[in-house]
Amino acid sequence: MHIAVIGAGAWGTAVAMAACRHVHGHSVHLYARDPDQAVSIDRQRENTRYLPGVALPQGLSVVNGPLGTWVEQAREIDLWVLATPMLGLRTSLRELQQVAAPVAWLCKGFESGTGLMPHEVQAEAAPDLQAGALSGPSFALEVARSQPTALVAASQHARVRDALVQAFHGSALRVYANDDIVGVEVGGAVKNVLAIATGLCDGLGLGLNARAALITRGLAEMTRLGLALGAKAETFMGLSGLGDLVLTATGDLSRNRKVGLLLADGLSLDQTLASLGHVAEGVYSARTVWQRAQSLGVDMPITEAVVALLDGRLQAREAVQVLMGRGPRGEST
Repeated sequence: MHIAVIGAGAWGTAVAMAACRHVHGHSVHLYARDPDQAVSIDRQRENTRYLPGVALPQGLSVVNGPLGTWVEQAREIDLWVLATPMLGLRTSLRELQQVAAPVAWLCKGFESGTGLMPHEVQAEAAPDLQAGALSGPSFALEVARSQPTALVAASQHARVRDALVQAFHGSALRVYANDDIVGVEVGGAVKNVLAIATGLCDGLGLGLNARAALITRGLAEMTRLGLALGAKAETFMGLSGLGDLVLTATGDLSRNRKVGLLLADGLSLDQTLASLGHVAEGVYSARTVWQRAQSLGVDMPITEAVVALLDGRLQAREAVQVLMGRGPRGEST
């Protein structure tokens, strides 16, 4: 296969490396918008900014230049992978709207302002594409190092799911197909918000009991929103639901969990984001998730508390008190 990955951040680079190492010998191009970054990665054969110390496979090609021009010329590409943050998805999709090959995105979240999930953004920006998402519990560094990982290829189009499986399924990376793109995308978005809450819990030293309760009740929130949006309940017990939530809420490589830890230490949100050096999608999607839930009448108290914390309306311990002060109810509600 000929595969193009658009975006040379940590996740885009890791995915490109995984495809390049595939036993089928895929031809892989990693597109970097920043010309200086492209030169640096290609010359050093390492993404020193996002994945320092991990060497690129010898066959991985690093490219640069006007994306629209390159897309028009790259007619041999069998799969396009968008590794941009949620903020850049709409623009990137417009640049690819005329391609015939399947397109997949890696970002997780709801679009700020519109409240749309990635597949809904695609329906507006590039409705003729056959597209989907590659998602699931995964840290870029571990994928780049070829450590065992399992992902989900989600799309309503079998052609897209098949292309993703063919591109990435191998000895170090398993890819499972799923046609419930709504459930996969809700899981990928909401788990980032819940990871901030779990980081807060751990940073305040509330204990493992509290962490387990928070993750479990967070999964209930995620499922409620997903069902209201038309997802399948079983999706949330899979890799893109429970799996991604557990990883992001407990893993030391989780940027969203780190946000909660730093806020618990008393840092402001601006100080927290400055110290990260990477995008933490939960910060940008928390309010949008909560607004989407409100519009559907879905109760999401953990998400609501995270939004209040990020907005500065609640301090760390106050957010915990708000959650623990809620009235009794049945577990299924």
